[in-house]
Amino acid sequence: MSGTQRKSLWELLWDYDPNGLIVLDKDMNVQIVNPAFCRMFGVEADAILDQPAKQILDDVDEFRRAWQRNEVVPSREHHYAQHGLYVRKVLFPIRDQQIIACIMVDLTHEQQQREELQRLKRETVKQINEVVDNQMKVAQEIAGLLGETTAETKVSMLKLLQMIEQGTV
Repeated sequence: MSGTQRKSLWELLWDYDPNGLIVLDKDMNVQIVNPAFCRMFGVEADAILDQPAKQILDDVDEFRRAWQRNEVVPSREHHYAQHGLYVRKVLFPIRDQQIIACIMVDLTHEQQQREELQRLKRETVKQINEVVDNQMKVAQEIAGLLGETTAETKVSMLKLLQMIEQGTV
């Protein structure tokens, strides 16, 4: 494979990678984004290139730290609420090119599933509590009725015993 073919292969991978890819310069301006990043954030590449990344990402402190410390920031989850987006991102500086790159894996669907599962769990617990409360209420009502009939039976039995003792029966 020639060098030109390799380069075009990398460009093709960049375009087709389902992960969001963004590259900032050391001044935190957007230098490159791939189509997946643009879809994730609902932006056009031309509109954000050479613009401050803070406009899209809100907070670029992690990028700045990665650059200053010259170290990879390992996988971290982040919620971009204004975009309804959950991502896992990895940042890494490339000093000889004076850039910081970031790969973002879209976790939005998985996060929505986790939230739905939590909602179902809460709802199930609530329903179980309601069923147990209703069962306890019914048990108390039954106990109350049994107690009343037992008391009535006892009163009748005592009257009958009194009558037997008095010899009136």
